[in-house]
Amino acid sequence: MKIVVLSRNKELYSTRRLVEAGEQRGHTVLVLDHLKCYVAIEKGNPTIHYNGEAIDDVDAIIPRIGASVTFYGSAIVRQFEMMQVFSANESQGIVRSRDKLRSMQILAREGIGMPITGFARNAKDTDDLIRMVGGVPVVIKLLEGTQGVGVVLAETKKAAQSVLEAFYGLKSNILIQEFIRESNGSDVRAFIVDGKVVGAMLRKGAEGDFRSNLHRGGSAKIIKLTAKERSTALKAAKALGLSVAGVDMVRSNRGPLVLEVNSSPGLEGIEKAPELDIAGAIIDYVERHGGTKKKRKDKIGV
Repeated sequence: MKIVVLSRNKELYSTRRLVEAGEQRGHTVLVLDHLKCYVAIEKGNPTIHYNGEAIDDVDAIIPRIGASVTFYGSAIVRQFEMMQVFSANESQGIVRSRDKLRSMQILAREGIGMPITGFARNAKDTDDLIRMVGGVPVVIKLLEGTQGVGVVLAETKKAAQSVLEAFYGLKSNILIQEFIRESNGSDVRAFIVDGKVVGAMLRKGAEGDFRSNLHRGGSAKIIKLTAKERSTALKAAKALGLSVAGVDMVRSNRGPLVLEVNSSPGLEGIEKAPELDIAGAIIDYVERHGGTKKKRKDKIGV
């Protein structure tokens, strides 16, 4: 098979592992920077070019689209879909997961547990907004934030009001969320591939930081999910239409609560365990479905 990994940096751990796993299975794997791809939109003849040449005879793509380039990256994935090339994650699922508000609304519709979340655009609603999510402390998130950037814990009402007013003054879109105290600055990430949990880890924030992101100095260890955590993660990925996903959850007194569903989860932390080969699982999934010209119909409806 000819597989294309859409990634801006071929030296990233996750990208390198996907290439290695594909080549070990006898496939040709190309890494293309999606920002350098460009398209021709023509009746009956959609094409993609890269460095002056048409990209054709591709059996499957694996999108690794960064949050900052979601619009352009998802457009390139969509063009491959117009060419009836199989994508490990569909463009619609990527866009859906990157919109924190939209994804939370969909998860709530599907009855999936999550921290109580508020959304507003007017500073005069701050008092009621804080009450609505259970009072302080509260977590305030920029909708466009990623890897823990733009996430603030406000421990007092005055602090929450100040942060909210500052963000509103910058005309930023934000979410305000219930703080799950019993999680103790840790969360669980479950890795989903083709409707199965292929690995999970418990992430713990650095000393004094409530955020558990590994990019911010957090630590991780491999764990086995509970039955409830497993079913919640699978349901969350399916709700957003993602076949490859990292589902972030916190453990609470009322069960697992989903924080976010990531369409391009990093593999480095989870693959520290020698028995886990997430990249291989993704390639195996692509092998099962790549090369087919069957169109997939999005059934999420939002």
